Amino acid sequence: MPTLIYTESGLHPRDAVHDETVPAGKGWLHPLKAGQYFRILDLEGNQAVDTLFFNAADPGDRYDAVNTIRSQGNIFLTTGTRLLSSEGNLLLTITADTCGRHDTLGGACSAESNTVRYSLDKKHMHSCRDSFLLALSRNPQGMGKRDLASNINFFMNVPVTPKGELTFADGVSAPGKYVEMRAEMDVMVLISNCPQLNNPCNAYNPTPIRLLVWDSPAKAD
Repeated sequence: MPTLIYTESGLHPRDAVHDETVPAGKGWLHPLKAGQYFRILDLEGNQAVDTLFFNAADPGDRYDAVNTIRSQGNIFLTTGTRLLSSEGNLLLTITADTCGRHDTLGGACSAESNTVRYSLDKKHMHSCRDSFLLALSRNPQGMGKRDLASNINFFMNVPVTPKGELTFADGVSAPGKYVEMRAEMDVMVLISNCPQLNNPCNAYNPTPIRLLVWDSPAKAD
């Protein structure tokens, strides 16, 4: 298991230009300007936050797990990770992280995966894929299913076995842990605050998250 790396931010919530709490199971779509800082805060601990990023000028150019993993030589994300797009562009850089590790392999739950992994009666449970699509339906650019790629799972713990198998385990996050990143270009952020009740990715208890945006790195007093 890799060593967890913790780095704190100097940004203070009172200076944020956007501060919003998103309930479990809800989607969120929001623009970030180049240079803005964006924080995802795990309010109650062990919540999984499924996230995608898009080049605002060209949504077809979106977060790419393969490019990101290959460039850093690590399957986990933390401070210093450069989030790359499908065209190799730098979307965001992780600048602070008090959780220490984030998953970029586990993907998003869906009606289909709920059925295959658990049982037929789980098919109609709310899923991250549904939350993504509901949020995208409010986007005037007409984005939809074709725009959903392999996503980041912030705070989610997906250990990889020596045989290369993925497993879901209790999270390594805790109440008040956060990850923060700087937008390196204008981007769109798409989030599903995971509602999963069938595996321990969020301790079988989906909870709200807090999302904050800063225009500049104003330091706390």
